[in-house]
Amino acid sequence: MNKKQALTLGLAFIGVGAVVAYTQRQAITYFLVERNASQRMTATLNHLDDGLHIGLCGTGSPFPDPQRSAACTIVVAGPTVMLFDAGGGAAKQIARMNLNTGQIGHVFLTHYHSDHIDGLGELMMTRWAQTLTDQPLVVHGPTGVEEVIQGFGLAYRQDTQYRVAHHTPQIMPPHLAGAQTATFDVQGESFATVFEAPNLRVESFAVDHAPVSPAVGYKITYKDRSVVISGDTKKSGNVLAAAKGADLLIHEALNPQLVGTLQTIAQKSQRTKLAAIFGDITDYHASPVDVAQTAAQAGVQAVVYTHIVPPLPLPTLKEEFLGDAPKLYSGTLRIGEDGDWISLPAGSKNINFERRWLP
Repeated sequence: MNKKQALTLGLAFIGVGAVVAYTQRQAITYFLVERNASQRMTATLNHLDDGLHIGLCGTGSPFPDPQRSAACTIVVAGPTVMLFDAGGGAAKQIARMNLNTGQIGHVFLTHYHSDHIDGLGELMMTRWAQTLTDQPLVVHGPTGVEEVIQGFGLAYRQDTQYRVAHHTPQIMPPHLAGAQTATFDVQGESFATVFEAPNLRVESFAVDHAPVSPAVGYKITYKDRSVVISGDTKKSGNVLAAAKGADLLIHEALNPQLVGTLQTIAQKSQRTKLAAIFGDITDYHASPVDVAQTAAQAGVQAVVYTHIVPPLPLPTLKEEFLGDAPKLYSGTLRIGEDGDWISLPAGSKNINFERRWLP
């Protein structure tokens, strides 16, 4: 067979394949739908190595950002699944990571800015629909968390009544709707253990996000592995103290030079209110350089930036965002992306990065 004959035969096969695909398009579509649904509905955590696993379900900020949802970090510690902050779209982002909100037993809030709580309503609703336990969701937070959850309860009260009436109390038990609250108070340089389970401890500490108060961060320790989540804060001595000896630091970051550029553009566009806001936000967030300095002093193994301000629509902006941070910290330094999955296996020093993202 010469090349011309081979090409003709190849094109014929392609043509036949296209015809078959077209005529069987309904069957193929249903097959793909069933496969995708099966992936989502049979998702479990049984395949995970014993250790700490961290999923970035939201690495963005209040800025509109097509690449990043608002603050959302899921942590799996052995059999315990926890969520730290629940910004807008949290439930959908968790589903895209092939997890489901029904697996979450505890939510920990760092503070009550809207971009850290406005996904709570949908999260509590989908958790209610998907949980296989008889235990209510518990939302932990500093003083004020009761008011937040009561507010969502009031907003969703009619919706809750509709779902119980439609699906029956056996399917949607009223006592599992919404969430219970667990309030704590941390001030100054004190650390408080706010949750414990076998081999697991969650500690909280105050951070500096003034005038926002209370505002806290968290340290999660499971067996011999640990991760620190900063919450929103400027450079903080408490974050440094928590991060000493930790495996991983997940820290918010704002680049003041890039935000300054946006402020200048807003001023030129006569968007005076927006320009003032851009100016205000630089004084209660940490810069990438601030975080690198903290990580170097703490001796933490790896740093992942989250709550990225401003958005970084072009790849070249990532280098600008980091600035001199790579010069100040010699460990692993990454700008977090929605869908990142970080594993800290117990009994090891390894930190494994991968993507856990469904279409």
